[in-house]
Amino acid sequence: MTVKYKTIKEIKKMISQKEISHKEIIQDVYKLVKENANLNAFITLNEEKSLKKAEDFDNNPSYRSLAGIPIAQKDLFCTKGLRTTCGSKILDNFIPPYTATVIENLENAGCISIGKTNMDEFAMGSSNETSYFGNVHNPWGDNLVPGGSSGGSASAIAAGIVPAASGTDTGGSIRQPASLCGITGIKPTYGRVSRWGMIAFASSLDQAGPMARTAEDCALLLNEMCSHDIKDTTSLDNEIPNFEDNLNNSLKGKKIGVVKDLDLSSLDKGVIKVYENSLKEFVSMGAELVDVSLPNLALSVPTYYVVAPAECSSNLSRFDGVKFGRRSKNPKNLEELYVQTRSEGFGDEVKRRILIGSYVLSAGYYDAYYKKAQQVRRLIKQDFDEAFLSVDVIMTPTTRGPAFDIGSKGSDPIQMYLEDLFTISANLAGLPAMSLPNGNIDNKPIGLQIIGNFLDESSILNFGHMYQTKTNWHMFSPEGVIQ
Repeated sequence: MTVKYKTIKEIKKMISQKEISHKEIIQDVYKLVKENANLNAFITLNEEKSLKKAEDFDNNPSYRSLAGIPIAQKDLFCTKGLRTTCGSKILDNFIPPYTATVIENLENAGCISIGKTNMDEFAMGSSNETSYFGNVHNPWGDNLVPGGSSGGSASAIAAGIVPAASGTDTGGSIRQPASLCGITGIKPTYGRVSRWGMIAFASSLDQAGPMARTAEDCALLLNEMCSHDIKDTTSLDNEIPNFEDNLNNSLKGKKIGVVKDLDLSSLDKGVIKVYENSLKEFVSMGAELVDVSLPNLALSVPTYYVVAPAECSSNLSRFDGVKFGRRSKNPKNLEELYVQTRSEGFGDEVKRRILIGSYVLSAGYYDAYYKKAQQVRRLIKQDFDEAFLSVDVIMTPTTRGPAFDIGSKGSDPIQMYLEDLFTISANLAGLPAMSLPNGNIDNKPIGLQIIGNFLDESSILNFGHMYQTKTNWHMFSPEGVIQ
């Protein structure tokens, strides 16, 4: 018996009915990892400890909510005693002395962390081509990108290796790979999930979230990932609902915002058709379509690429070869240590964003770029606030098109940055958003984005789950429809 392509709910049932042992589950997962080594989805494995934890569950059955569920962890979450690289040469041998809060939460719920997934270096990328450890490949085509930056997590789920994985989303890094790999992923409200122990890219935008095959599984994971954390000053101290409670609520009378300012001219024609068909499906379930205006939406990408690099340039200044991480050999003085370590340790995309960030924060340019970007960011948030006065959720395509060929856009950073055209605004506004499979184009999956109001993950999970009870796009795999 195999756990390939099984959901969390299905694996829990298999365990409860004693169809498979915890150890057999983990052994099967590592067998699948080896069979899919060509995907390059993992950087570091945790086989010995995972098998030991599975054996403990077999000998001492646990009633924790996710007991024995295998999960892959994105390699920017610190894990005590297990290498954490952030996809970068500068951290290729870094072993943290502590574990990130979100990983502790998942493991305390019983999850077994099978390893660390490959990712764009320091989460900077939309294709998973910037990792020091090489490209991640999309199971839907060996020449296709999986999306980034959580590409390793998405690829591992899409290939059926694991039922779930952690991801992070700064401008679309959960939702974009979820769309391109045909899985489900949600970025919670900023502050819902602790950022403590998560290596920072852009601190006001970064948010951790779950990736899985279904919205239902994402709800199960989010229940455990969310917590108030005094170690994270941005952590919200709001009541956390049980995200499973409202999954099956009727959509009759619910209002879906359709953005009338949305420019669809640059999209693959297939994406537009798939998007329109999805809206019709929701209407058939009783939901209503309402036009909303987001007049500053078009400014999201330029705003993001001022704010995010500015924060990146500050956050990454800690990687200097002094206290941890890679250190350049034989520098002549302290300045040379800094310069050589960072020049050797960072990849081109990271260097590009550090330079952009340093520029927009520099004297004479701060007001013209960074201050202006923050003002526009506030306008984007106000647009959403007004729109949500009349609708329950807002829906857009997740990406401009399906997965593209590896190497096809790397020479043009602007074209790569535009891949996050529809996802960035939710990060700037701090709102929850998810992507779920809603069609195939030329046998390549595509996703629908559902954006919710502040702290309203329950609504978007409800919409996502009800859509998946009426359609089977989430059951498609590179090998065909999952039976």
